[in-house]
Amino acid sequence: MSELRDLYQEVILDHNKNPRNFGFLNPHTHSADGHNPLCGDQIQVQLDVSSTGIIEAIRFTGAGCAISTASASIMTESLQGLSVAEAQDLLSQFQLLVTDSSQSPDPQLGKLAVLAGVRDYPMRIKCATLPWHTFQAALMGEIEASTE
Repeated sequence: MSELRDLYQEVILDHNKNPRNFGFLNPHTHSADGHNPLCGDQIQVQLDVSSTGIIEAIRFTGAGCAISTASASIMTESLQGLSVAEAQDLLSQFQLLVTDSSQSPDPQLGKLAVLAGVRDYPMRIKCATLPWHTFQAALMGEIEASTE
């Protein structure tokens, strides 16, 4: 189990140091700003959704802890190319993963499974879910999202 935990930490640190899809997306069809007032994490998510409901591109900017940055990076990799409905499904699965300790990671979650460990640290759950709340706010046409 220790080897698996070490691998998960390595993936999180890699996505924190080298975040994927980091930077502004222009043009974009949806955008929202997210903020975690407890720790100061801030993120902006921008996405380009096609007329057929496919997430053609997704990027993020901001500053936050390693968990928040890694979650945003892995989220963008996971959502690109999905339909909005598939993305909403993945969002629900991710929420369960990080909040319900009775859930074992669904293989469909892929790299997102590395964030399952945050459920053991309740204060870190908001760090991991901030990018997802911001993504959902952008889809709903809201300007801002918060973990509070």
